[in-house]
Order: sequence, then structure tokens, then C-alpha cells
Amino acid sequence: MINETYEKIVNEWQKKPMNSVSDIDTALDNFRVLFAYNSNKIENPETSYHDTREIFDNGKVVGYTGDLRTLFEIQNQKLCYESLRKKIIDKQPIDTNLILEIHQLLMNGCYDTSRWDQGERPGQFKLNDYITGDNVGSNPETVEKDIAMLCSEVNEAPANKVLTVASYLHLKFESIHPFADGNGRVGRTLMNYYLMTHGYPPAVLYEEDKKTYYMSLVVYDKTEDISGFERFLREQTVKTWSKNAKPIKTLSFFL
Repeated sequence: MINETYEKIVNEWQKKPMNSVSDIDTALDNFRVLFAYNSNKIENPETSYHDTREIFDNGKVVGYTGDLRTLFEIQNQKLCYESLRKKIIDKQPIDTNLILEIHQLLMNGCYDTSRWDQGERPGQFKLNDYITGDNVGSNPETVEKDIAMLCSEVNEAPANKVLTVASYLHLKFESIHPFADGNGRVGRTLMNYYLMTHGYPPAVLYEEDKKTYYMSLVVYDKTEDISGFERFLREQTVKTWSKNAKPIKTLSFFL
């Protein structure tokens, strides 16, 4: 059922015009807010849908009393979206410069004092070791080479394996962990960028399903098996573009 629904969503998506910024804005009208909200909330529980919607629609939030970094993160999502629209239309391939640009846009003003004091900067690969999970992450000395190799892999991948390649791109990017901070946000943006430049609908990875999401990352780190995440991504795409979709409540398909 999920596979059939997914194929219908892909077919409907591919009927949409994608020839101008206006076309992109129409196709992603509510998606861009949902994506920004969930992608930020996975990392920062202080993120609210109301604040995200206000910044995307009105460019400001009235009466805000929380951490200003949260507002920077939301504003950065908006600026990143606006920067990528033309590149999506032009189907610009993913390369190192694009990845660094996305990181600069998403993390501008959001590095904490400890990272800043160690010389880390938005838009630059990490200078120090920042590992995740079971010692996952490339050494700083090999990050640029590893990212360049990943870009070559996805750009040379078969045209009929878009969902599989997008899944691999995200999992491998997160395992390289090329930045001092913001790897998840950049990885989710890159994944959707790849999908859209290859004629496939993007997906919101919902914060309420993050346990399943995190499990898929762990499975890849331990086994290099992408099938669980690919199924998860297909389900999240259906949830994104289907009305009345319910949260995923099981991790069983990873076991």
C-alpha cells in the first residue's frame, strides 16, 4: 500500500511545472514551513511551528522571549530555501561548494562559543574531531576528500535509482559528519535538494518520528545497510504529501 501510494505521489509531483521561482513556491507552499520546523525541532526542541510560520510569512516574530539562536535557525532556513530555488530549477549538481554554501546559510550566527573559540566557522569543514554515535565521523584531514568522493558517487549514480541514491547521500553524509555543527540540517536539505533536482518530491522527516530516524542512522553506521532508511524515507514522503497521515509508531522494520 505504501509503495503504491508513494508511486502515485511521485507521478503527481512530476506533473507540476518547475520552471520558475513562482512554480517552486507554489509546489512547496506549506512544505517549506513544515520542513524548516521539523528539521530544526529535531535538533532544537525550543523551535515552534508558530514562530516558523511567522518568519516565513512575515519575516518577524512579535513578543518573542526565547533564545535568539532559535530565531536565527528559523530565519536561516528561510534564506537557505530562497537561495536554493533557482539552483533546483537549473538542476545544479551537488558539489563541495554547494554543500559549504548550504552550511553557511543554515548555521550563520548559530555556532556556540566553544566551537567558535576552536576556530570553527559556518561554511567551513570542521577543524577538530566531532564524532557521533559509535565514533562515527571522518577525521578533519580527510573530510574534504570524503565529501568530494560522495559528490562524485551521487552525480554518477543511475537515473532510475533516485530514492536509493538520496537515501545513500543522506546516510553517508551523516556518517562523514563534515561540520562542527549543523550536520543533520545540512544533510536533510541536501537529500531533498537531490530529490527535487531529479524530479522527485521532497520529504519532511518529522520530529515525532525521530526515534525511527535515528535508528536508521545507527543501522547504517553499523551495517552500511540503507534499506531501512529508504523504507522510512518512502513512508515519510507519503506522510508529507498525504492528508490525515499518522505518525510512524514502530521501529520493527529495522530489526
